[in-house]
Amino acid sequence: MNVYVMVDIEGISGIYSNDQTREGRWQNPEGRRCLMADINACVEGLKAGGAEKVIVHDCHGGGWMLDWEQAIPLADGYICGYVGDRRYGDLTDMDAMVLLGYHAMAGTEGAILEHTFGLDVQNMYINGEKVGETAVDAAIAGEQGVPVIMVSGDDKVCAEAKAIMPDVVTAEVKKGLTCTGGILLPPGKAHKLIYEKAKEAVEKADSIKPYVIEGPITCKMEMIERTRMFRPSCKPYMQMIDGRSFTVTADTVEEALWRAFY
Repeated sequence: MNVYVMVDIEGISGIYSNDQTREGRWQNPEGRRCLMADINACVEGLKAGGAEKVIVHDCHGGGWMLDWEQAIPLADGYICGYVGDRRYGDLTDMDAMVLLGYHAMAGTEGAILEHTFGLDVQNMYINGEKVGETAVDAAIAGEQGVPVIMVSGDDKVCAEAKAIMPDVVTAEVKKGLTCTGGILLPPGKAHKLIYEKAKEAVEKADSIKPYVIEGPITCKMEMIERTRMFRPSCKPYMQMIDGRSFTVTADTVEEALWRAFY
């Protein structure tokens, strides 16, 4: 079994502060160490469960968060930096996906560092349903026939994942109290949990189905302020609703995502 690991940082164990997630901030070195420790625990667990190939993709910001001094050779490859005009490229030889270190959708009460693809978005809807990054990435993988078998993060994102993928394995590494605070598992406990859940996810992967949102896709975006809106002349497929919201239509979730943001 080949597993593709999408890694964000806000849901990583030990992360609770924006300064841990942003380049140049004083806590960022700590954040990168936390990120790599979760990645390593996940890779070890996936391999222990029987995964033959594990590819890790740093999908936070510009893909620059990995710390090579901590990367373990058990992984078969790390994807960093700009990857082109697709969310994560061709998954043809991948059998399953893990969403590691994910966070709850924008507006989720008590969720640590909640947002949806940046702080400019108030709400995002696909075919009338409010979604976050977990649903979007799971749906894009599902469009290629790949199931998400595990999600890690705080209690809020784990519940969000279970609501749309009841069989997915979740690793709850912290409980959110506010946007910038929560109850965090100690590192040893968090990494042991990620290892065990990753191993379990591979072992039960055959029973987990891809998450699919049937097309055509209508994506509605509600932005926090009108200055963040795109100009309609730049996006002929965009329909303005009001000064802070618009819709785009597409055949797939991946195409809708790019039409909404780029």
